[in-house]
Amino acid sequence: MRTDILHIGAGELTYEIRNIVNVGNQLQALGVKVNWENIGDPIAKGEQIPTWMKDIVAAAACDNASYGYSPTRGVLATRQFLAEQTNALGGAQITAEDILFFNGLGDAISKVFGLLKPTARVVVPTPSYSTHSSAEAAHAGDRPLTYILDPNHNWYPDLDDLENNIKYNPAIAGILVINPDNPTGAVYPERILRAIVDIAERYDLFIVCDEVYQNMVYNGTKAVPLATVIGTRVPALCMRGMSKEMPWPGGRCGWIEVYNGHNDPMFEKYTKSILNAKMMEVCSTTLPQLVLPKVVTHPEYPKYLNERIRRYERYSNIAYNILKELKGVLVNRTNGAFYMSVVFEHGLLNHKQSLPIVKDEVRTTVEKMVSGSGVEPDKRFVYYLLGSTGICVVPLSSFATTLQGFRITLLERDEETFTRIFNTIADSIRLYVASA
Repeated sequence: MRTDILHIGAGELTYEIRNIVNVGNQLQALGVKVNWENIGDPIAKGEQIPTWMKDIVAAAACDNASYGYSPTRGVLATRQFLAEQTNALGGAQITAEDILFFNGLGDAISKVFGLLKPTARVVVPTPSYSTHSSAEAAHAGDRPLTYILDPNHNWYPDLDDLENNIKYNPAIAGILVINPDNPTGAVYPERILRAIVDIAERYDLFIVCDEVYQNMVYNGTKAVPLATVIGTRVPALCMRGMSKEMPWPGGRCGWIEVYNGHNDPMFEKYTKSILNAKMMEVCSTTLPQLVLPKVVTHPEYPKYLNERIRRYERYSNIAYNILKELKGVLVNRTNGAFYMSVVFEHGLLNHKQSLPIVKDEVRTTVEKMVSGSGVEPDKRFVYYLLGSTGICVVPLSSFATTLQGFRITLLERDEETFTRIFNTIADSIRLYVASA
């Protein structure tokens, strides 16, 4: 074209979680039976929505109000309900005016990072959920700035690394926290969150906290809401949603809660710009907003959610026990959300390793996919795993990290199938490592 039309950060917008689906579809067309363990969609993995929940949605769909625009910030009654829930925690106190709805947290993330000044950076965890890291990098037109989540310490944030990054990079204006974490499944203790808030206060930063899995924790852990530790000085945006917990990922319904939003004039103007951007879209989808309070206050909801949580807890332990003794592999027990990240020891993977693939067409296709320069070693492993076993996972290197490994979900509902998948992965790792 006669003039460059590309945004400066266009090259940073990557989402391997869905990109791997294209690879899976190609191999599936060649006869590979694929187990899709790449994306956090409980519905796709067979989660059965209870009748009482469907009845609530059906009744709301029969209400004419669900077909109209909502206020730009979101349905007032729902925002009041959510504000009361947050205020009951006894920490940050908010009103309905401190809540803004989006069409899923992907929409929120795009606006939160996209409306920052390009030179103002938010330091993100590594590994990091790629929607966050890609959006932050794209707004700046540069690689993401990161702080370490330590796989040798339960995937907790390395607070010294976080502070050093902030201390020596004055462009950093904010800190991203994901708790419970995606992709690692870590749940941070209160002392970690308080330390992050203290760092933010010392360096005059704001916090973005993704709490979409806040109520999905197990193995004796407790997710501490940011609202309970934020205090009164540090401004923050807390992201919540209903796609995973309800679960209704296709409803595309999420929201942000603004804490201490009036304390800093610049931060207040920034949050107003997010509202204005949403106003240009008019509003977010009305139906899920109308449904939300009725679902979470239904007497059957705690029982339904607890059954899912107990299943994830059991599966997290099955997966951990299968993989924990593998030589050359580091794995932590998942304590929240429904993901597990597996790390290979540094230098264990190379570009000569492979897995046996019976079908010639499949083997040739995989070999071609991994033959190019710049293919990360863990992506090579993931492609061979997919071609050899049909198990589709996501390379860990796609989560803004130099660590080599993969992320897998705990969403498979059939325990026998789930156990078989992880035993197959364990056998495949042994075979792959030994193949060099």
